[in-house]
Amino acid sequence: MLDGVEGYTVRDDDDDDPVLVRQPEGTEVDTWRESYPYDERMKRSEYEEQKRLLQIELLKLQEWVRAEGARLVVVFEGRDAAGKGGTIKRVAEHLNPRVARIAALPKPTERERTQWYFQRYIEHLPAAGEIVLFDRSWYNRAGVEHVMGFCTKEEYQLFLRQCPIFERMLVEAGILLRKYWFSVSDTEQQERFRRRLEDPLRRWKLSPMDLESITRWEAYSRAKDEMMVHTDITEAPWFVVESDDKRRARLNMIAHLLDSLPYHDVPPPVLELPDRPDSTGYQRSPRDLQTYVPDHAASL
Repeated sequence: MLDGVEGYTVRDDDDDDPVLVRQPEGTEVDTWRESYPYDERMKRSEYEEQKRLLQIELLKLQEWVRAEGARLVVVFEGRDAAGKGGTIKRVAEHLNPRVARIAALPKPTERERTQWYFQRYIEHLPAAGEIVLFDRSWYNRAGVEHVMGFCTKEEYQLFLRQCPIFERMLVEAGILLRKYWFSVSDTEQQERFRRRLEDPLRRWKLSPMDLESITRWEAYSRAKDEMMVHTDITEAPWFVVESDDKRRARLNMIAHLLDSLPYHDVPPPVLELPDRPDSTGYQRSPRDLQTYVPDHAASL
């Protein structure tokens, strides 16, 4: 299991990518460097500049989806702490929530357990002009449910047979389906767990199930390999995102998504700000008739 966080602190001056620091020497933990093809992390200034450009393109994609009545599904899968949630956040950050929404389903209810396995995911699929980002998906059965024994061997084998058929049906129905697997090294995952233990703003992200995944690393690896063999199909291939460097991972994933879709710039409607009309004599009610939020900021 995960070691305690004694001897570590989190330097959180960069909310985008906090750093785990060894104490008392004050050195950064750089597990991300292992087996990664870069000498250093991407600088924040460069990352922010490129992220803004890609997010502008995501807005163009959104308007194309809405104008064309397209239906886009993006599946985010990967190990715990691999960077899925952070990437989804950056994808959706400036999109219209009426067009693009995140589907992060809780564990199934007793009633849902009696349904066809894919049934509860179907109701979250997009209608025309919508984008759905699945923060984990039907692939739970190929991963955590299989490894942790939450499904039977028969249910697991049935999933591996039916999933390619299910996804071919989605694609044949006109849904644009993209699947991304976020790959993180074991040592980098361990340090991210330590950061979550230490950081009160991220502690909620860490669950007993996450810690259990440490002791079952190879079991999850075998499950992922088996999943890829059965579900990496021509109609809906898997795309692997190296995510030890979160910033590069986010940019790489978004750039690939944009490059994979035939979107184009849709001219926005012409809008003009009207002149404000002259007053007709309205008088604002006295302030003491309303209850205002205390000025906490004034005390800082």
